[in-house]
Amino acid sequence: MKQSTSAYVHIPFCEHICYYCDFNKVFLEGQPVDEYIEALLKEARLSLIKNPVKNMETLYVGGGTPTSLNASQLDRLLSGLREILPYNEGEFTVEANPGDLSGEKLDVMKNYGVNRLSMGVQTFDDRLLKKIGRKHTAKDVYDTVRLLEEKDFSNVTIDLIYALPGQSLESFRDTVERALALDLPHYALYSLILENQTMFMNWVRRGKMQLPEQELEAQMYAETIEAMEKAGRMQYEISNFAKPGFESQHNLVYWNNQNYFGLGAGASGYLENRRYKNRGPIQHYMRALTDNQLPILEEERLSQKEQIEEEMFLGLRKISGVDKTVFESRFDQKLTDVYGDVIEKLKQQKLIAETDSRVRLTKTGLFRGNDVFEKFLLDKEN
Repeated sequence: MKQSTSAYVHIPFCEHICYYCDFNKVFLEGQPVDEYIEALLKEARLSLIKNPVKNMETLYVGGGTPTSLNASQLDRLLSGLREILPYNEGEFTVEANPGDLSGEKLDVMKNYGVNRLSMGVQTFDDRLLKKIGRKHTAKDVYDTVRLLEEKDFSNVTIDLIYALPGQSLESFRDTVERALALDLPHYALYSLILENQTMFMNWVRRGKMQLPEQELEAQMYAETIEAMEKAGRMQYEISNFAKPGFESQHNLVYWNNQNYFGLGAGASGYLENRRYKNRGPIQHYMRALTDNQLPILEEERLSQKEQIEEEMFLGLRKISGVDKTVFESRFDQKLTDVYGDVIEKLKQQKLIAETDSRVRLTKTGLFRGNDVFEKFLLDKEN
């Protein structure tokens, strides 16, 4: 591949399993962590032999909980990634949990060029944190932010979740207020999604738990947008807000439908119109690499129709929307030739806005994103 790309690196270990999470993860205790790191670095080498690239613009280490690794394991992982991957400069993000970070771990990260931290806070309500299975408290968040300031980590983002079970509007407003008071450059706010094979889904099915009504969820989202804009954090994607210049470059790779390697157990990648997913169970993942095989479980080459649909689903998540010139250069046809009728209908419903250069969601469209995205399926009766 001649073009530059990115890499997502998955660390599946957690010291605690949250009740809503369906990511590929395991309890840390008793796991072959050191062996896993070596297998992951071997996968990185094999992947670059198969798909040589000259440059990587972003690296993102996620999980699981990357900061559940101890300082020496973190050192081995990051030194190996820097040695193997053709990343020189750009955005290098590591996910962290409040309470998991230490000065020593931050020194390791700084040493290998990590320049952005993404912290899973979810809420500042201690009662709710317990209810959703988080092990940190609001105090841990403040302590961690203080440590980050001491270590001169300024590019920090926090994730929050709204529409949590038992979450009142007052509790939600308090969380947003306290989050903004930290004066961080980036915030991501997601509504709770019930995923299969999570404790939350089991509890809802058995009638043991209720989620807030849709009207309350919509109000929380509307108030988020308003509070963020008032605080100078511009919405640049459905769920993401940033000071100008602090938008997540790695996540923009996904929304711009660009290439990225997926490294680690259960990770997904997208290279030259081929989507692939790695084996999830750690032993299965490591066994393939012991045999010098890439640990790919499934892969699919996307047809042009599928590529066009993904370009729309992903691109419309951005507030700036889909660029007509980029679309035409990628697919050798005009956006309006492919989707003219769909766009006209959605404009009449005030869900889409169109300019000479772009198509984007309106404010109303932001609240009905999935309904809009569905209209861009090419074999669907619109």
